[in-house]
Amino acid sequence: MKGYAKACANIALAKYWGKSDEVLNLPAVPSVSVTLDALVTETTVERDASLSGDEVVIDGARDEKAARKVTALLDLVRAQAGVSLDDPRRFARVSSENHFPAASGLASSASGFAALTAAGARAYGAELSLEALSALARRGSASAARSLFGGFVELPAGVPGDGSLAARMLHPPSWWDVRVVIALVTKAPKAVASRDGMRETARTSPYWSAWLACSPGYAHAVKEAIAKRDLEALGSTMEASTFAMHASAWAAVPAVRYVRGVTLDVLDRVEALRRAGTGAWATMDAGPHVKVLCAAGDAERVAAAMRDAPGVIDVRVASPGDGVVVA
Repeated sequence: MKGYAKACANIALAKYWGKSDEVLNLPAVPSVSVTLDALVTETTVERDASLSGDEVVIDGARDEKAARKVTALLDLVRAQAGVSLDDPRRFARVSSENHFPAASGLASSASGFAALTAAGARAYGAELSLEALSALARRGSASAARSLFGGFVELPAGVPGDGSLAARMLHPPSWWDVRVVIALVTKAPKAVASRDGMRETARTSPYWSAWLACSPGYAHAVKEAIAKRDLEALGSTMEASTFAMHASAWAAVPAVRYVRGVTLDVLDRVEALRRAGTGAWATMDAGPHVKVLCAAGDAERVAAAMRDAPGVIDVRVASPGDGVVVA
């Protein structure tokens, strides 16, 4: 009657941005990611006969908007488990803790919904494969489909109407000893949620069709670079995918702009590192933080450069992490 799960957030190396089916939460483009061991969410789901609805506490606080999303995902889990509407233990207490700033562009929804899905399946007795859990987690957050798996992960584009889409692991964490240095620039939630930003970009950006056209090529090139352990090829393609994604969003009306002044300053520092001979490449999700891909041996040098940047409030160094852990 109780389930616990720990999941790590992931960073898309070939970006996911946009949906082909909003009801089923299917991505419009393929994406490739690496799971990060430094960004962890822990979630417990415990069924309780005294409840008349799910009780949700995230990072010690109740959030009604988040609770509605949690219940929607748990309803899918309950359906998979065959839980009846009149089951006295239908509802659950959900407690989730993010060990990093949430809702600010660090993929907390990915680790959060991955952990929720796995913990919920355990609590409700649903015996599901990782692929089935991934397909369920995708309904809460498309990026969550990737966080069920460790290492380097692919999520194909979704075909409208096909709810079976799941992510798959391309290579385990041990495949490549790289690092992602995370430069945090705020703890505040972002003003525009990713889902809203995607919708407005698709609706109004003149660059939307270009983004759809170029994304499969980025995903293919990223997979090739990972397979060959070619850091320069991976880094340059990752940056191209990142800037194309943000360009499409900036061109929306009104602009969907996640980047701040400090973000641009940090990007300048990453370029300066490269000019000085250190292999470092930057990416950002739908938020102002900068994540810097580099070799393991260069991580401390890159981290020191990020710490010296005015406006950076914290720096974390992440390695390829494991998939979801359930107990």
